Amino acid sequence: MSAIELFAIALGLSMDAFAVAIGKGLCMRKIQFQHAFAIGLFFGGFQALMPLIGYILGTQFKNLVTPVDHWIIFALLCLIGINMVLESRKEDKDVYEKFSLKNITALSLATSIDAFAVGITFSLLQANIFMSIAVIGLVTFVLSFFGVVIGNMFGVRFKAKAEVAGGIILILIGTKILLEHLGVLYI
Repeated sequence: MSAIELFAIALGLSMDAFAVAIGKGLCMRKIQFQHAFAIGLFFGGFQALMPLIGYILGTQFKNLVTPVDHWIIFALLCLIGINMVLESRKEDKDVYEKFSLKNITALSLATSIDAFAVGITFSLLQANIFMSIAVIGLVTFVLSFFGVVIGNMFGVRFKAKAEVAGGIILILIGTKILLEHLGVLYI
């Protein structure tokens, strides 16, 4: 696998995390770089960890996880997104989401499940797994960090709709992944 191919894979895997990071940035009142760093670290870490796990497990569980990975991603992202939209409708609630490690961990897992299948593919290709996970983790970290910053720039301008927008983004990402895996959407 060439460096260009590896970078393209890393970029493709990180797009969901980037979009979710934008949604998280939308929900922040004021950018807190330690939170943007933590989000980037979690998203990048999970995106690096999942291919490693997939690589280690190889094809042993391929038939169990691959057919349903899109349903798992869809369910997690939609549940989190619906919760964000519902929370935005509560009375006397600050529209800005509190930073929560539980929420970030769930989002990190949801956006990295497809990387597990990539890890299985890497084991079949006998790719250099350490180089692969380093590139995937770094690309995802950088894009997620800047996603939070970009999202926050828009969140300041659209305060009242920030949480709804973040929830809708998650639901749309989950739906897009599901439709791609079902063969209905080709992007």
